[in-house]
Amino acid sequence: MSEELLFAERSDETLVGGYRIRSSARVDLNRFQLRISSNLDDFSGYSYFTRFIPDGEAGPGPAYRLFCVDLDRDDVDMGALLPLVDRTYRAERFRSGFYLAHHFGPPAYLVTRGNTIHVFGRQLERTVWPYFVKHLLTIFGVDHDMLHLKAAAFEQPGAGATLLFGRGSAGKTVFLTRACLAGAGFLANTHVLTRGDVVYGVASAMRVRRDRCFADLIESGRLPPHLEEGEFRLDPAAVFDGGSGLEARVRNLCVIDFQGDRRPRFTTLDTETFLGFIEQFALAIPTYGLKDDVLAHVGMDFDRFMAVYNAMKERMRRLVETSHRYYINVNMFDPETRDFVMDVLAGRRSLDERR
Repeated sequence: MSEELLFAERSDETLVGGYRIRSSARVDLNRFQLRISSNLDDFSGYSYFTRFIPDGEAGPGPAYRLFCVDLDRDDVDMGALLPLVDRTYRAERFRSGFYLAHHFGPPAYLVTRGNTIHVFGRQLERTVWPYFVKHLLTIFGVDHDMLHLKAAAFEQPGAGATLLFGRGSAGKTVFLTRACLAGAGFLANTHVLTRGDVVYGVASAMRVRRDRCFADLIESGRLPPHLEEGEFRLDPAAVFDGGSGLEARVRNLCVIDFQGDRRPRFTTLDTETFLGFIEQFALAIPTYGLKDDVLAHVGMDFDRFMAVYNAMKERMRRLVETSHRYYINVNMFDPETRDFVMDVLAGRRSLDERR
């Protein structure tokens, strides 16, 4: 029997000797499901997610399986494991303790066969959202002619969806939160998939800190602590009203760039400017440094990789060309400003009215 067939038959069990699976969850990422399993009874990596599917519920089943094996919990047979470890760039990075972008941790070992991944290491919650979710969303997009973007998103009733892009700490989460508290429907905080002009929100917990936007919620005791000190976990479905949280037609694309010490600005952007920005700050491959992962996914085939990447850029161009494009640096805590911005995004008012 081939190694691939043997691996597939044992995908719900242990890969090598010395440990056993003690917990598992089916995670709903909207367009596909992910089964996460661990040898820990209470694996903290589950806390990134908000939508879970009970075992036994009818449906297509998980598209991917991820087994997180903590080496401090069990005595794993490393002699049997090491020959199975991937020989890819990402596997080498994991073994050095570098996961993706600015995410680091203890060394870990990757074993991938088809749509099943085993990772062996310590503090593996550091890998689940920072690497595996980003990786799986990207290759799912590759395989299903979709586009994975780093973006927040909300839907205004009867007016379609708005996607929010920006550098780190640009105010996307604050903008999203103020919009949803004003009646918009929550779609996504960090990741979206798109097909044509339709956006699919990827459900996740929001990690928030004690600041002007979230202090009241934290003080109310409604938000439990998250993984990092000083962070709290917010389930959008428990806080925001309205919105299916599943999909909507895209109306607006916005670069959020809040800088309170600069003059407020709410302007349109041309296609090429917008494309240049989001290729670097939103398109998954350059934004997260996933080029080697996608190249490995297409079998190290140069021609196929370039076809995949060029198709991503063409989908991104069509989305930008068919949407309203804005650059926004405004104070969303000001009710008058917030209402004006929301009216413009919904098409109820013209941007020229405030000039």
